[in-house]
Amino acid sequence: MTALSVNVNKIAVLRNSRGGAEPSVLKAAQTAIAAGAHGITVHPRPDQRHITPDDVDVLAALCQKHAVEYNIEGNPFAPARGGYPGLMALIERTRPSQATLVPDGDGQLTSDHGFNLRSDAEKLSPYIRQLKQWGVRVSIFMDAGTPDLELAKQLGIDRIELYTGPFAEQFDRGDAASALALCRQCAVQAQELGIGVNAGHDLSQENLGLFLASVPNVLEVSIGHALIGEALYDGIDATVRRYLTICRQ
Repeated sequence: MTALSVNVNKIAVLRNSRGGAEPSVLKAAQTAIAAGAHGITVHPRPDQRHITPDDVDVLAALCQKHAVEYNIEGNPFAPARGGYPGLMALIERTRPSQATLVPDGDGQLTSDHGFNLRSDAEKLSPYIRQLKQWGVRVSIFMDAGTPDLELAKQLGIDRIELYTGPFAEQFDRGDAASALALCRQCAVQAQELGIGVNAGHDLSQENLGLFLASVPNVLEVSIGHALIGEALYDGIDATVRRYLTICRQ
């Protein structure tokens, strides 16, 4: 079965748009866990547009209490700024199950491409070594069709997260065959090298079943935007349970 990690960034976006404490990121995560989610994902950014360092700490305690996985995403190259201490500092103090390294910047509304290890491997290497010394599983965000899987293996990366945005775009246009073929090829190549495969970005109830049926042995999907949007109509509990049904197929 593919594990479902619920990304709660969008709850924080709504909260921060008004100020105050509502809607509660903690309560949303609690509800998702109670519905059966296998983990919680957050992506704290230097501009604190959604998840804050305080959220990271509170959710770490929640995941530890309920023995579910905690996945912290972010760019290790982004320096500390204001109340943001840096990705590595957040990971050091919370020790999540997994760190997903993502090459994003302030100018991006959302993560929209993976690492180019031919240019980034040397810079990433010390961060990966440190994460593994802390006992944190390391995943990196990568494009399907990347030629860099051998480099990922050399770096000691445990998993890749396939960027599924292009698949979702093709699915919406009615023909996702070429994107699925790239994702499948990349997943199989990674698995042959001993690298686990996660996936995320724009996955939804509509497209997730096709993706998992086409791409073998996906260990985890991290879903936030669509799941939280669907939950506005049907509630977090019911929506998480529907995703879990798809993940079990």
